[in-house]
Amino acid sequence: MDLTEDPDHEALAAGVRAVAGAFDDDYWAACDREHRFPWDFYRAMAAGGWVGLTIPERYGGGGCGITEAALLMREVAASGAAMNGASALHLTVFGLEPVVRFGDDQLKDAFLPRAASGDLHVAFGVTEPDAGTDTSRIATRAVPDGDGWRISGQKIWTSKADEAEVCLLLARTGEPGESEAGGGRLGGLSLFLVDLDPAHVTISPIAKTARNAVSSCEVFYDELPVEGWRLVGEEGRGFQHLLAGLNPERVLIAAEAIGTGLAALRRAVAYAAEREVFGRPIGANQALGHPLADAHARLRAAWLMTREAAWRYDRGLPCGEEANTAKYLAADAGFDACDRAVQVHGGLGFAEEYHVGRYWREARIMRVAPVSQEMTLNYLAQKVLGLPRSY
Repeated sequence: MDLTEDPDHEALAAGVRAVAGAFDDDYWAACDREHRFPWDFYRAMAAGGWVGLTIPERYGGGGCGITEAALLMREVAASGAAMNGASALHLTVFGLEPVVRFGDDQLKDAFLPRAASGDLHVAFGVTEPDAGTDTSRIATRAVPDGDGWRISGQKIWTSKADEAEVCLLLARTGEPGESEAGGGRLGGLSLFLVDLDPAHVTISPIAKTARNAVSSCEVFYDELPVEGWRLVGEEGRGFQHLLAGLNPERVLIAAEAIGTGLAALRRAVAYAAEREVFGRPIGANQALGHPLADAHARLRAAWLMTREAAWRYDRGLPCGEEANTAKYLAADAGFDACDRAVQVHGGLGFAEEYHVGRYWREARIMRVAPVSQEMTLNYLAQKVLGLPRSY
């Protein structure tokens, strides 16, 4: 892994900063307060070609890898957009990876060019209220119907469902296999790219504490008709196909956590340098300076882990350990940087005009989503350390 700074990557980061920098903290605070999707920001990013960064060039995308996507998401979050800005983009940036890798030509031709242009909004439907992180208990079912399927069931925490036209949906088409070759506990699940047709789909936004510019929804499917060509990959191997998107998702979430932490650290350092108490800047006090220096060090370390995970994925190397480690370290480092920024601001850390409280609320999300820190440790304990399964 070459750690030399890549001029192309530096140019990419500068280009993203130029677009994202036009949308200041007040813009994001207003979007969050008003529960308003950041359409101006999204359109600006789409016009710059950033939304289709990882989609293959033959479909009008940038043909870049997860390394470049991680740079994109880090810079968006670091601009002050935090999770609201990142969430407006990342489902399109990474969410169609299973379609790119396993979809047939008809599926790719129908949707990837529109995704690359920013015209197609994509949601991601996996989690269910009675299953949670136990994906093997998914009950949403796809029943054969002529040349296609009819899907009924309920999903929860489907982000962007209000804005999305299609959803990458995991549904049960069979029962779990009896062996790992048959998919084991996670067999019998299939992946579809479905239309969110209001005649068969009911979307209900969930009231949340944070990241309110991008909705998270309960979605109810009632006999939704789905053409046969909307199946992504092989029937019954949907979870295995979904894995193509899960490791990149962890990498991008890590990058977003780091970017949010960098935004908070930037504000904290500026405040600590200018705010005077007892005749000197408060940053001169080690009780405040050291935690900020520690936050900087841990964000840097998390970014190196994120880069390694992305580098391995882009080269087709196993990266489950690296992607999960990156997400784990970055989620903690990002949140702690935001928490320390609030502490440095004292009471003003809770004043909306300083924005660090907003960063703090949004950074906290990444310690529970898209996978909790505890489940990440479960993965590392079992798959890397070889300890007995605990769940």
